[in-house]
Amino acid sequence: MTERPSRSLLGPVGLVLVGILSVQLGAAIAKGLFGEISPTAMVWLRLVTSALVLAAVARPRFAGHSRRDWLVVVGFGLSLATMNWAIYQSFSRIPLGIAVTIEFIGPLTLAVLGSRHARDLVWVLLAGLGVVLLGFERSDLDVLGVVYALLAGAAWAAYILLSASTGRRWPGFDGLAVASLVAAAGMTLPALLSAGSSLWDGRILLIGALVGLLSSVIPYSCELVALRSLRPAVFGILMSLEPAAAALAAIVVLHETLAPVQWLAVACVVAASIGATRSGSAPGEHPSEHSAAPGTLAT
Repeated sequence: MTERPSRSLLGPVGLVLVGILSVQLGAAIAKGLFGEISPTAMVWLRLVTSALVLAAVARPRFAGHSRRDWLVVVGFGLSLATMNWAIYQSFSRIPLGIAVTIEFIGPLTLAVLGSRHARDLVWVLLAGLGVVLLGFERSDLDVLGVVYALLAGAAWAAYILLSASTGRRWPGFDGLAVASLVAAAGMTLPALLSAGSSLWDGRILLIGALVGLLSSVIPYSCELVALRSLRPAVFGILMSLEPAAAALAAIVVLHETLAPVQWLAVACVVAASIGATRSGSAPGEHPSEHSAAPGTLAT
């Protein structure tokens, strides 16, 4: 009997929204621990958790792949590690909502570059306006934090491109599982060097595992089910809500508020992303997982 599209209690749109909120909640919880453990070590705990879960579920086959297949999946893993490391470095220095808003410029730019319509330059200008507005209220906005957010956005764009290539070369979730193992392995030495003995504190390990579940495992599951019946264009539009979700999570968990002009900046980037998505390219649209496999891996 043919399996019917998902009829979950929440519905596909609800599942995607739960995934988005889960990612940003995980990021906010992680930031709350930065006084006890370095951002690099927290990223490693997140990546290890997601890698172990993905490897257990996908049980990837390592044999039978060409050298090119391995180069692609290793590149995918490195982009995943860079994306997560850079955004954690960013929001350790600047507000979470601002960091994610700037980061979103990466996939948004990729979406616009893939468009054949000159009118889509409007979305570039709108997103650019949003970035300019971010600097109006906080003249002391940490420059390095902004640079890290831009690096995370560039790595996110690379992640989207490499995820498509990986999906063509590795079946199912094998490529994402292997890439996650590569990312976790690549971050191991930096994490050990930056964390010291605090990395092995039982409480830190448990919260790190929780962050991994919230930021990767739960979104993977929600998006995987939702994408069985949700059109990619709709998924891309929903993913455009990431910056706003990040700002809300920061308010609830960290009591980190934004000024009205900064909310306007977030709205500009969200609107630009939705516009670019409706024009034919979805910034968060990659093989389901942030991607969907989606864009949730980003924060």
